[in-house]
Amino acid sequence: MGVVASTYIVLILAMMLADLSYTTSGHILEALQSKEIQYAIKLSLITCTITMILSVLVAIPLGYFMARFEFRFKKVIDAILDIPIVLPPLVIGLSLLILFQTAPGQFIESHVRITYTVYSVIIAQFMVACAFAVRTMYVTFIQINNRQEQVALTLGCNQRQSFFYILLPQAKNGILTAASLAWARALGEFGPILIFSGATRMRTEVLPTTVFLEMSVGNIEAAVAVSLIMILSGFAVLLIVRLFGDKNTAL
Repeated sequence: MGVVASTYIVLILAMMLADLSYTTSGHILEALQSKEIQYAIKLSLITCTITMILSVLVAIPLGYFMARFEFRFKKVIDAILDIPIVLPPLVIGLSLLILFQTAPGQFIESHVRITYTVYSVIIAQFMVACAFAVRTMYVTFIQINNRQEQVALTLGCNQRQSFFYILLPQAKNGILTAASLAWARALGEFGPILIFSGATRMRTEVLPTTVFLEMSVGNIEAAVAVSLIMILSGFAVLLIVRLFGDKNTAL
C-alpha cells in the first residue's frame, strides 16, 4: 500500500524536478526581468487577492446556510454549487462570454466594460475559486457542533452575535484554508481567462496565459521559468497556511 500510495507523490516531485532540469537560474532571472512577465506577476497577485477576498465573503454565509439549514431542493442547490468544479474550464469561459452577450450582459457592458478586461479576469477566477471556498466552508461548519451557539442564544445572544462571536472564531482555520485554496486556484486558472479575457500582452496577461504565450512563440525556457514561479508561489502559500493553521490548532 505504501508503494502504491507513494507513486502519486513521486510523480508530482518528478514533474517538478523535470522542470528544474530543463531551465536554469539565468532563465528564471531573465524571465523576472521581462516587463511582460513582471506585469503578469503583478496582475496575478492583484487579481488572485481580490478573488480570494470575494470568494471568502461569499463562501462564509453560503457555507453556513447550507450547513445549518434544511430546505426544499437543498440537494439540487448543493449540486449546482459544484458545477464550476466539474465543468471543463473552457466551458465556464465560453458560458461567461455568452452571458455578457445577452441583454442583461450588454446592459452591464454599456456602462462598465467587462469582457477582455481585468474585470473579466477576476470574474473568471472567481467562478472557479469560489466553488472550492464554498465547499471548504460547508465542511468546516458541518464539523462544528452547534451546541455552543444554542447555549449563547439561551444566555441572551441574538443570532448575529452567536454567529460572529461563537461560530466564526471556531471556523478560523477553515476560513484560512478556504482563502488559501481560492488564492491558489485563482493563480492557476487558465481556460476561462483565455476565452473570456483573452491573452493580450500587458493588458489581461496573467501567469498562466504567459506560459501559453511563451510556448506559442517557441520560447520553452521562459514558459518553464514562469511555470516554476507559479509552482513555488503556490507551494509557499499552501505551506505557510498549513504551518499557520497548525499553530492556531495548537493554541
